[in-house]
Amino acid sequence: MSGVETDSSLQVASGHEPIDVELVELSKTYGDVVAVDGVDLEIARGEFFTLLGPSGSGKTTTLRLIAGFEDPDRGRVELGGRDVTDVPPYDREVNTVFQDYALFPHMTVAQNIEYGLRIRKLSK
Repeated sequence: MSGVETDSSLQVASGHEPIDVELVELSKTYGDVVAVDGVDLEIARGEFFTLLGPSGSGKTTTLRLIAGFEDPDRGRVELGGRDVTDVPPYDREVNTVFQDYALFPHMTVAQNIEYGLRIRKLSK
């Protein structure tokens, strides 16, 4: 990559925000099913990013790989410039809000999303 500088161990493309999430050749299979196939992705700090695709296209598997709930067959996951591919989920700087199964039914959607942030004592 040309025009890349190092800033506090994060990759910074000239004039752009540091990369917070980077996936490099990330792949995951379940038996004969290829769930994620060589994904390369960079998400900059502060960027709003959405995974969109049909059922079975690998969206949830990709998120599970980022969170550390699944191990990739190949490739790596970097968070804030740190390779966390072999780091357990509880030592990664990410939070996950599930679609249905693990939501707190007595909380609103916003409260469910805020919960992980409050537990980590992050400021508003």
